[in-house]
Order: sequence, then C-alpha cells, then structure tokens
Amino acid sequence: MTIHSDSPIGDLSRLRIDRDAPRRRRWLPWALLVAIGAAGAAVYPSARAYVAERRAPEVDIARATQASTSPGGSDALPVLVASGYVVARHSSDVGVKTGGRLASLRFEEGTRVRKGGIIAQIEHADIEAQLEASRRSVAEAEAQLAQAIAARDEDVRNLERQRALMKDGITTAQNLTGAESAAAVSAARVRSADAAIASARARVRVTEEALENTNVRAPFDGVVIKKRAEVGETVSPFGVAGQAAREGGAIATIADLGELEVQTEVSENSVAKLAGAMPAEVKLQAYQDRIYKGRLRQIFPSADRAKAIVEVRVTILDADAHVKPEMTASVTFQEPRKDAGRSDVAVKAGGDAPPVVLAPKRAITDENGQSIVWVVTGNTVSRRPVTLGPERIDQVEVRSGVLPGDALILNPPAGLSNGALVRVKGK
Repeated sequence: MTIHSDSPIGDLSRLRIDRDAPRRRRWLPWALLVAIGAAGAAVYPSARAYVAERRAPEVDIARATQASTSPGGSDALPVLVASGYVVARHSSDVGVKTGGRLASLRFEEGTRVRKGGIIAQIEHADIEAQLEASRRSVAEAEAQLAQAIAARDEDVRNLERQRALMKDGITTAQNLTGAESAAAVSAARVRSADAAIASARARVRVTEEALENTNVRAPFDGVVIKKRAEVGETVSPFGVAGQAAREGGAIATIADLGELEVQTEVSENSVAKLAGAMPAEVKLQAYQDRIYKGRLRQIFPSADRAKAIVEVRVTILDADAHVKPEMTASVTFQEPRKDAGRSDVAVKAGGDAPPVVLAPKRAITDENGQSIVWVVTGNTVSRRPVTLGPERIDQVEVRSGVLPGDALILNPPAGLSNGALVRVKGK
C-alpha cells in the first residue's frame, strides 16, 4: 500500500494499494542466524580441542630402549661411560744414536716400515774414512806379524844349531845364551804383532758400529704417524735443532696400527665397577654412527692422587681404517647379563630371557611407594606401574610395564592423570 503524502488529509480516495511494489523478505535475518549457529556448532568441538591442547603442559620425552645383545646371547648392560683418546698399544718415538746432519729420509707420514729397515741416514763420510784407515791398520799389523814370525823362525833355527854345536863342544855357552835370548825376543815380537792385529780389528768393529749408528732403523713393523725432522737438519740423541728438547732426538713416531686401544681415565669411585676383560662399546667422535667392539685390557696399578683417577686401557677388537691414533673416543663398559637375571617363565620353558628394557632415570617417579612412568601415545598420557632392576649409568632396567620404543615423559609435571593431554616439545 502506497500513501501519497501530497494528498489532502481528508481525501481518502487517494489511498490505494500498489500491487506492483516489491515484497519485503522477512525470513532473511532468521536464515542468517540459523546458518551462523550451525557453523558455530560444527566448529566448537575443534576449537575446544585446540584450546585444550594449547593449555596442555609441554613435556620432554625419551624412548625406552632395549639393551644390546652380545654374540653369546646374553644381554650386555652398560655400567660406566668414559672418554679418552685412541692410541696404539705399540708406539715409539724413533731417534738417532749419534749426532749429525740428516742426509736422507726414506719415509713420509703414512709410510709402512718393516722391522730393521733403514728409515733415515746421517752424513757419515768422515766415519767411512776412519773405517778405511782402521782396515789399513789391520793390514799393516798383519804384515808386521808376518815379519815377526819369519824372524822368530830364523832365531829358533839358530838356537837349534847352537844347541847341536854345544853338544859337540864346538861353540861356547855365551853363543848359546845369545841364541836363546834372540829366540825369546822374536817370540815376544810375534805375540805383540798378533795383539796389534786384534787391536786393529777391534778398531774396525768400533768404526763399523759408528757407521751403523748413522743409520736409523725401524724398531718394529708399523706405520709412520708423525714426521719430526727434515733432510739437512742437525740432530742429536738429545734433541732436534729447532724442536723441544723433550722430544729426545726423535725424527719420527712409528705405531703398530694392528692393535689400537682407547686410553681413558676412570674416577676412583667407579673403578670397582670394572673387571678384567669386561666387554665395552667404543664410539669415535668423528663417526658417531659406528660402534666398535672393545675389551678392557688393563687397569693401571697406580692412581693419580692429584686427580683421583685411574688410567684404563680398552682394546678395540674390530678397528678399521677409520680408527686413527689421537682420535677422541667414548667407551661404554658393559656387564653381561647372566642367566640369573632371566625370568622364571623363560627358564622353565627353556627359552631365552625376555628383552632387557632400559628407561631414563628421569622418567621414573615414585607414587605412594610404587614406581611409575607416564607413557605418551599421540598427545595423551597413560600411567603405568613398573618393576625396576639395577641402575645402568643414567638409565635403569625396567623388568615390567614398559616396552622398547615407548615414549616416556622426562621429569613428569605434577597433576598428570590418565588420558590427559600433553604437548611434546619440538612438535
């Protein structure tokens, strides 16, 4: 209906309904409200879950692990970790026996040498000249000996003649005495010449030894791991010119790379955990993804009272080309799990012991005298009672309640309950 405002107030004839005017949509507001309500109802659960998840405590987790198994079938449990350096069991700083200038070097780093092989030489022209002179002295002494022997033989024959003549009464006693004296002097000269030969030959041997001392020989089969001198340097048994005196004249360091070990130090308080031939795992800092088998070879008989430590050597049983002396290494000493640790069920059944599960100590909490852990599945937690075994470094053996691979909350926050939401750090 349309009302024309310019019509007289009393003129009702001008009032009429305009049926061509567009109709008003009274249902639109209600439709919008219904749509908004439906959308809110659909989004509400997700929004509520998102808000609840954002309010959930943030936690650190660690996985339960299974102890490694030795080839003999017994579980090896870690008892101690120590760090140290790779060294060769047989290693030597090879030096010179006599001083002089290096004439030649027959090695570089990495050169393999054989026991007794010459690896360096010192200039020795003067010693060779002395050797030649000594040999000529021997020849001269031998010639003098020949002359002395000839003279002695002549004097001996003259003595025999004088004795024969004396029997016949033809010669005098004075002549016989003179012949005896001459024979005695000739015999002494022979002995003197013989001693001179021995002395000359001894001087030859001394000179030959001096000449040999100008050769530097490898003390055993090995590899040169460090070169400490160059050709032309003057060396002596007390040091190399330009180097520290503590090196003692060493020109090379040779090591037998066939037997490498880790030199490490253990606190006095932890030495009691070690036993002879204890198995171990060795990891190199340079190759963290490689694990080498080791065995405790030696616990040194004395301690360092200043540091309160004891030196320990661990042999690397399966060292390869990646293992090099002076590399940083960590050693995990292990204690084989004995049959006494097997479950009664397994023993009765004649089967193997159940897997040994290790959990971080920080994941274990005490609740009314019961040890428990909180296991994360997805983003919810569940409470599990556990039975614990012996402690192993920063881990503890879990005999029941946890399986290898379970995600355990470290240092669980207060107020956790079964089914509660958590947020894992890093996700």
